Amino acid sequence: MRKALRWLLALVVLIGTVSTAGAATAAEPKAVDIKDRLLSIPGMSLIEEKPYTGYRFFVLNYTQPVDHRHPSKGTFQQRITVLHKDVNRPTVFYTGGYNVSTNPSRREPTQIVDGNQVSMEYRYFTPSRPAPADWSKLDIWQAASDQHRIFKALKPVYSENWISTGGSKGGMTATYYERFYPRDMDGVVAYVAPNDVVNKEDSAYDRFFARVGTEECRDKLNGVQREALVRRAPLEAKYAAYAAENGYTFDTIGSLDRAYEAVVLDYVWGFWQYSTLADCADIPADAKNATDDAIWNSVDTISGFSAYTDQGLETYTPYYHQAGTQLGAPTIHFPHIEKKYIRYGYQPPRNFVPRSIPMKFEPWAMRDVDTWVRHNARNMLFVYGENDPWGAERFRLGHGARDSYVVTAPGMNHGANVAGLVPDQKARATARILDWAGVAPAKVQENPSAARPLATFDARLDKRDVEREPALRP
Repeated sequence: MRKALRWLLALVVLIGTVSTAGAATAAEPKAVDIKDRLLSIPGMSLIEEKPYTGYRFFVLNYTQPVDHRHPSKGTFQQRITVLHKDVNRPTVFYTGGYNVSTNPSRREPTQIVDGNQVSMEYRYFTPSRPAPADWSKLDIWQAASDQHRIFKALKPVYSENWISTGGSKGGMTATYYERFYPRDMDGVVAYVAPNDVVNKEDSAYDRFFARVGTEECRDKLNGVQREALVRRAPLEAKYAAYAAENGYTFDTIGSLDRAYEAVVLDYVWGFWQYSTLADCADIPADAKNATDDAIWNSVDTISGFSAYTDQGLETYTPYYHQAGTQLGAPTIHFPHIEKKYIRYGYQPPRNFVPRSIPMKFEPWAMRDVDTWVRHNARNMLFVYGENDPWGAERFRLGHGARDSYVVTAPGMNHGANVAGLVPDQKARATARILDWAGVAPAKVQENPSAARPLATFDARLDKRDVEREPALRP
């Protein structure tokens, strides 16, 4: 009887143990695929997924309000991409301030922290444009609010530290985002970001061009630029044939003559923006005795004769609209060219935007951002290139800034980066980025000079060259 009772009790315990184990197994949450987690976010939809070893890469649309102050008054689809590594890694929030690339790439801070990367297409760049487009809703606050909503939507998925970044107009964008939503990011890395505080005062650019590079290089560039205007008649005839062959028109800027001068006046600026001192070897040394083709080819290679055609301007309409309403635009002088050869000078952004789009400049917008950065910058790094014209008017820090830095990469152009800094600055900048991202190894915390990127360089992902665009666009 006792044996039967012991057997019965053992059976009950065994059944209970099995039942408990089964219940525990059933209660364990099943891992949710990252794509499903992203697509479970309200307003998020998949365009495509592209494979890349070690990552998942998604091209997505996210529903945004046209006006963040009045969300009920229409929406549009904003294109973003996600380069996913691991939800337990930090995330870098990148924008170039223009269109977003739909191919996998990794910006420098993403390589440094070995993290995920979210990239945003700037509002009103096709296809991230409302239809019909209310251009009054294209401003820096609305764009910063786009980023804020994307961050809030993705933070539950990517819960570790976030760093925002961007180059040129993207660096400006990262700075404006920090100004309006300073509690979102744990750090900001802004590359070659112009800061045109007073739009009508541009003497810093004139001083830059008077001393950049070497006198020999400056003389060669100035000679070609002047000669292109001296030979205006034959080269404009060549331009007309070129435009006819390619179907280019000039309705927005007003005439082929205006477009021609705009391209030529961009020449010296464009050289220093995209080239290095070593590239001076490719500039015609004796412009006065050079052939028309030599002058044409040099200007076309650096400035691009398609830049101010209707077709060349169309993609950048949102940028020129912002330059003419809030960002400002440079105006420089040409002391090496006689006034009789210059008919228009640097033309305002209004000339590069269709007249059907209204524009009114707001001089307080950049003053507000500049003042905020000087007094409130926290965990911000500004990187400039020594030979980049856009760095002539840059962000500066005041007494109110904390753990923030402005550094210059010697000899570099508009593609300046942390890797191009002198060794001591490079290590310190890398250490700060790692710290802001929350992934600084113990040895780096003890000795910042030991800081190195956490991810191995990948030639396909880590694009170090400046993103080439026609001159006079940051």
